[in-house]
Amino acid sequence: MAQKKAAHQPDAVASIIEDWARERPDLDTAPLEVLARLHRTFIRYNTRLTSAIERHGLAVAGFDVLTALRRAGAPYRLTAGQLADSGLVSSAGVTLRIDRLEKDGLIVRERDAEDRRVVYSRLTDTGLAKIDEVFAEHLDNERRMLGGLSPAECRQLARLMSKLERSITDSDAPQEAEAGTGPGADTAG
Repeated sequence: MAQKKAAHQPDAVASIIEDWARERPDLDTAPLEVLARLHRTFIRYNTRLTSAIERHGLAVAGFDVLTALRRAGAPYRLTAGQLADSGLVSSAGVTLRIDRLEKDGLIVRERDAEDRRVVYSRLTDTGLAKIDEVFAEHLDNERRMLGGLSPAECRQLARLMSKLERSITDSDAPQEAEAGTGPGADTAG
């Protein structure tokens, strides 16, 4: 088993909180305990994720398209709209991503036999082999990043992160209601 580093880097968030306590003791910096750490963790995670995927000649956006197609199951095809709805791919860049993956021979476009207006993106055999290889490595990479947590801690953190995501999403509702931009808002003006 690999040895863990004996010395940990200083906790930058704790230092930031101490600075604010000194400079503005009237402010409650408790949100930083969670959200600043979440931000710093995401930056580190994203750097490792991106470099691992780019080693395979893919961009993260292309990886997201390939994983969405793979998760769809045989025949591994979705429309651009379905890819956008998959949650990981924004509708704005779907066409560009599909163009790049098609150019690389990882997907092909196919028209629906019954409705020629419908166009699917489908994994090629090369694309299927590529995403199976890259996704397995991706999971190994994520497993290494979680190596300092026990399985029970991972489950607890997953539950808490889900709750945090809901909390952040729910925090937008009052602002949307005030601005008249939430669901059911009258946009006629």
